[in-house]
Amino acid sequence: MNISFIKSYAIFAIIVGTIFVAPKLSHSNPSYPNFTEVVEKNIPAVVIVHAKKKILGNNNINQNMPNLPEELKPFLDKFFDGENGNPSEPRKAPSFGSGFILTKDGYIMTNNHVIANSDEITITMSDQTELSAKLVGSDKRSDLALLKVDADDLPTVNIGTSENLKLGEWVLAIGSPFGFDHTVTAGIVSGKKRNLPNESYVPYIQTDVAINPGNSGGPLFNLNGDVVGVNAQIYTRSGGFMGVSFAIPAETLSNVYKQLKKDGKVKRGWLGVYIQEVDKDLAISFGLDKPKGAVVAKILDKSPAQKSGLMQGDIILSFDNKDVNKSKDLPLLVGSTEVNRSVRVKILRNKSIIYKNITIEELPEDNQIASMREKPVDNKTISGLTVSDINENTKKSLNIYGGIKVDEISSEQLNQSKIQVNDIITHINNKPIFNVKDFSKKIQKIKDNSVANLLVYRNSTPVYLAIKISK
Repeated sequence: MNISFIKSYAIFAIIVGTIFVAPKLSHSNPSYPNFTEVVEKNIPAVVIVHAKKKILGNNNINQNMPNLPEELKPFLDKFFDGENGNPSEPRKAPSFGSGFILTKDGYIMTNNHVIANSDEITITMSDQTELSAKLVGSDKRSDLALLKVDADDLPTVNIGTSENLKLGEWVLAIGSPFGFDHTVTAGIVSGKKRNLPNESYVPYIQTDVAINPGNSGGPLFNLNGDVVGVNAQIYTRSGGFMGVSFAIPAETLSNVYKQLKKDGKVKRGWLGVYIQEVDKDLAISFGLDKPKGAVVAKILDKSPAQKSGLMQGDIILSFDNKDVNKSKDLPLLVGSTEVNRSVRVKILRNKSIIYKNITIEELPEDNQIASMREKPVDNKTISGLTVSDINENTKKSLNIYGGIKVDEISSEQLNQSKIQVNDIITHINNKPIFNVKDFSKKIQKIKDNSVANLLVYRNSTPVYLAIKISK
């Protein structure tokens, strides 16, 4: 069954879902919350965001159906390109979501995906007042956008903090799912600091509050009436709410708001490394008492990490005096660091603790990062692996000085490690491997039946693996 993360895009839909029967609750129970005060206080500050993008009627019939009979093309052109059948006439593509007013003079926060690529934005308030809005700035990585309307003395929300949220705590959302304006839904906090695929810079709040298309950009409140998050995504099989939703925390909201208001864009810290999780076997091979930290698997050229002397195989244990317990902690810490600030980083290298002061730079655009290359690194059966030297083309494609290719794996080693045929091994216990002879020599220096770590390239992606040494 396909499960996906859906940003609750603003579209009308017909959804057949499961009917949930709520447990019968006693109204005399003093612990059962009353949401009415929070709703009455804040609903005037929640708005519907309407966004329209002007597009040309794009006739793709000839491109997509080149063999279509000529007599059918005029009919299909008219059907797909508008009532007048003119493929070049502009038309509007509508989108809608939710937002909330931050200041009396009209600054409004919503999701970036609600207004992305739009050239006309309006907001509708709870009293049905409509106002034209302009885009101050947006941030794709946090999925937040700041709007401004020309008005005074508007109702506002109070921005709180998500740090003090507890699992099981009541929260409520106000938004416009499927166009039903100013709908109120409630639930509890299900998790904190969740990392979602391709979302490295937001520690999401997970809730079971019913969020659907149209809720995007709306506020998530605690029982004190403070905004603790911005509703942004759902986890779903069907495209509708299935009990798991995610909100951008108030701390991220506050930081992005200040930067967008000041500069119209958001700057994030950048270290310039690819990292991976430390599992139990890797922890043993690196000399850790338990899995923790983030393994540096790749260093980008001309990055702050390269300039500071960080090396592949280093395990980052703390960043700016904050522990890195899991690899997912590091991007959040780096991203929230002020650009050009020097931070102290605690590293495990060759089983010894060292410290580095690294000056954090601004995170480049995604296409710039993709173009950066890794920092260059300087047929025999060995320990259950049949390996061979790699050719110059392989070295050039991976940007490495040396290494060996895995041709075969013994059944014993196959059961004990995660290594695969065609893996390219470039390091063992953080020591570079130049060829098969060099690999054999380094293996001989490792104690029999011990665990060693290998830096492996698999489909051009570096990864650390632990293997058991047998002689």
